[in-house]
Amino acid sequence: MEYNDMIFKIPIESESYMENSDYVIKSIISVLDERKQNGDNKIIINTNLKYGLPLENINKIAGPMIEAWAFEVFSGIRDNDENEYLLINAQAQQRLGISDIVLQFKRGDSVITGNVDVKATASDIPKSGKGPNITSFARIRTAYVDDPDFMFIILSIKHKVYSQKNKDTSLVDGVMEIVDYNAYDLKFISDEDINYNPALGTGQIQIKDIHYVNLKYRTTWEMCQLLDRKYLNSSRRTVDDFYREAKRHKWIKE
Repeated sequence: MEYNDMIFKIPIESESYMENSDYVIKSIISVLDERKQNGDNKIIINTNLKYGLPLENINKIAGPMIEAWAFEVFSGIRDNDENEYLLINAQAQQRLGISDIVLQFKRGDSVITGNVDVKATASDIPKSGKGPNITSFARIRTAYVDDPDFMFIILSIKHKVYSQKNKDTSLVDGVMEIVDYNAYDLKFISDEDINYNPALGTGQIQIKDIHYVNLKYRTTWEMCQLLDRKYLNSSRRTVDDFYREAKRHKWIKE
């Protein structure tokens, strides 16, 4: 069997999807802009270490710290019933969930859901987090079939870490400061910026360089076809492998 012989389930997104995606991304960036302008963009790490944290290894814990900070930011907005972003829900997801945070916005009679994957990178380490794993091939491919309006947002947060003496304790605190950020809808990232790594499970979707991303607007079905091409172009995958996954995850009609 060849790829073109399969009868696929073709997802069709709503006409407002692109507008909704743009709204979610602009809202996320606006929230973070406000935090940065107010100077509330730092994570203070208090320890009993006289000489502070080992900065050369701090990036090993940066990811979970940045995720927790981002969730607190959005949950604080959610708790204000009259917030200007119309954010009505923010939920942290389980460790092995497809995303880190789920955000829901009320627009007119509709509720828009954005699944946010937070990626932390260090501004003072040139290749820190440059080409991160985003999600598994099978998981995101299935999500797009199950929900043609599934919105997967990559939130890239750049930070720097330094130490400062705590005047009250005379100990040294670690400071993790958010210095830059950007957000992208995975469905609209250009073909050239998306990689497929076959090493884990059904393979991992990666971004080549999360700091420099070009956009290409496409439909959900076009995104599924792009993911399929990335999978099939791998030297470790065959059409038989793909057919087996397609049957298992119900991407095709029996």
